[in-house]
Amino acid sequence: MKVHYDLTQLPPFKNAIITMGAFDGVHRGHQQIINRLKHLAQKVEGETVIITFHPHPRKIISSIPGEIKQLTSLTERIQLLENAGIDHLVVVNFNYHFSNLTAEQYVEDFLVANFHPHTVIIGYDHRFGNKRNGDFNLLMKYGAQYHFEVEEMNEQLVEGEIVSSTLIRNYLLEKNIPKANDLLGYAYFFEGFIVRGNQIGRTIGFPTANLHINDEEKLIPSNGVYAVKVTGECLQHKMYDGMMNIGVRPTVDGQKKVIEVNIFEFDADIYENNITVFMYDFIRGEVKFDGLEGLKGQLNQDRITASNLLKQYP
Repeated sequence: MKVHYDLTQLPPFKNAIITMGAFDGVHRGHQQIINRLKHLAQKVEGETVIITFHPHPRKIISSIPGEIKQLTSLTERIQLLENAGIDHLVVVNFNYHFSNLTAEQYVEDFLVANFHPHTVIIGYDHRFGNKRNGDFNLLMKYGAQYHFEVEEMNEQLVEGEIVSSTLIRNYLLEKNIPKANDLLGYAYFFEGFIVRGNQIGRTIGFPTANLHINDEEKLIPSNGVYAVKVTGECLQHKMYDGMMNIGVRPTVDGQKKVIEVNIFEFDADIYENNITVFMYDFIRGEVKFDGLEGLKGQLNQDRITASNLLKQYP
């Protein structure tokens, strides 16, 4: 997949089959559009082109941009779209000027002028242009004028629910990890840098990797203990089972929020390395124990629970 950041340097696409959007999460709804994109491109011997926006449009147009948490960073989106087999990804700088393009300017001055599409595919709820005035009908009008086809995809339903990034975010925050993963089509993941903690876990037989999250806009699920798998270069790219705690550790100090992972069957020094954590299930909420022995007993039980849960996910 070729990634383009400069609209003035785009190649002449061959029979471009295009879709556009934030694609946060590259979830099953997005995957449905991608599959249609690839099918049509093959049919007309064309190229698949996805237009995405960075930063996330809601960060620019929202009155409280700091509240925007994303399922995927730009780097993660690029990787997921490359894995999906897309030919071209165009990353558009979504700024105040771009957000103020009228729907008509968006189609004529941006879409047609830069991409000369053969076909434009949009999701059932896709809107574009200032005040989100652009829709399927407007695209159809310009399609007739500039000779491109337009398709609107129906919503993707999973167990009666319409797949959306917002719904997935809500499930993650509600600690319903299996449901979020089902809608994503893969296990939710994030990357963290291992920093030194106070190493109390090591004294009770549960050494943990304390994580600094590399992307401040990444959505981190609510406090609690989770069944996870971890991998990374420092782990020789092997996938290890583990359990993760997100919270303030009320038994230890109860002051600072931490993310710490106990990696099963692994005890090497991997400080100052990045690892990727894949989330699979919620085990329990945070509990304050009378002391470290009580905590140790619960962690032993948590490990058994996590191991049993993770057997479902080979």
